[in-house]
Amino acid sequence: MKKVTILLPAYNEEKSFRLMEECMNRVLEENPGYEWEFLLVNDGSTDNTLQQMIRLHNQDPQHWSYIDLSRNYGKEIAMMAGFDHVDSDAMIIMDSDMQHPINVIPEMLKWWEEGYDDVYAQREGSKETWFKRKSSHVYYKLLQRLTNVPIQKDTGDFRLLDRSCIEALKSMREVERNTKGMYSWIGFRKKGITYKQLERQEGETKWKFSALLNLALNGIMAYTTAPLRIVSFLGIFVSLIAFLYLIYIIVVTNLFGEPVAGYPTIMVTILFLGGIQLIGLGIIGEYLGRVFNEVKQRPGYFINSYNGKRKQVEKEKVISKN
Repeated sequence: MKKVTILLPAYNEEKSFRLMEECMNRVLEENPGYEWEFLLVNDGSTDNTLQQMIRLHNQDPQHWSYIDLSRNYGKEIAMMAGFDHVDSDAMIIMDSDMQHPINVIPEMLKWWEEGYDDVYAQREGSKETWFKRKSSHVYYKLLQRLTNVPIQKDTGDFRLLDRSCIEALKSMREVERNTKGMYSWIGFRKKGITYKQLERQEGETKWKFSALLNLALNGIMAYTTAPLRIVSFLGIFVSLIAFLYLIYIIVVTNLFGEPVAGYPTIMVTILFLGGIQLIGLGIIGEYLGRVFNEVKQRPGYFINSYNGKRKQVEKEKVISKN
C-alpha cells in the first residue's frame, strides 16, 4: 500500500484544529486505499497550536505526526522542514486553515497514479478582496514575463508531489526560498487541476500586505536577474538622452550664444538622474543581501522536537594539530 503524507504548516492556528481534524478524518474514510500520515509543522506559534498537535499525536500516533520548530521561520522554511521529514511515496501540501478543499484530493491521487509527478491546484475562484486578486494576477503575469522558467499562474502550495519531486526540493538548501518558483524550476511531469478556495472559518489570516510584498519580491529576485538588466537598459537610455541634450546645448550655444542657465531644469535633471541611481543601487542591494544570507551557509531551521523527541544540534569537534 502506498503511503501519502499531508503536510500542514501552522502558525497560531489553534482555532482551526477542530475543522482540520474533521477534514483529515474524512480523508481517511474516503480514501482507504492508501496509508495516510498527517504531518503538522509548528512554526513558532505563540498560542496553543503546539498543544493541539501534541493532543492529536497522542490520541492517534499512527496517523498524526508533528514537528516543533525552535522559532517562527515563516511558511517557506516550515515547508522545508516538512520535506526533510517526509518518507512517503507522495506528499500533499495544504493550508492548516482548511481553505483548501479536501474533495480534490481523489483527483490529485488519480493523476498521480497515471504518472504525473506534480499535480498542482489552480484557484478557480476566491473570496479575497478585489485588490488582492488583481495584484496576484498582475504579479504572476509579471513573473512569467521576467523569468525563463514557466510559472503557473494562480497557483500556490496546494499540490501533490511525487517522491522524485520531494527529493529534488530537499536538495535545494537555500534559505531565501520561494517554493512556488522551485516547483516550476525542478521540472518533472506536471498536471493542473482547478478548485474553488473556501472561506476561512476560524482565526484570521497571517498574510498581511507586508508579508505578501516580501514574498513577491523574493519570487522575482530568486528566479530572474531581469531587474538588473532593466536598470542597465534604463541607464543606457538615460545616457543617450543626456548625450543628445549635450549636442543640443552645444548647437544652441554656437548659434545663439550662451543661454542663461535655468535653475528648475538643473534641479529636475539632478533629481531624475539621482532617482535612477538610487533605484539601481536598491535593486543591487536586494540581490547582494540575498547573497550575503546564503554565503553564511547557516541551516534553514532548528527543531525543538519531532513527535515529542528532543532534537539537539550536533556540534562538530574541531581537533587542532600540534
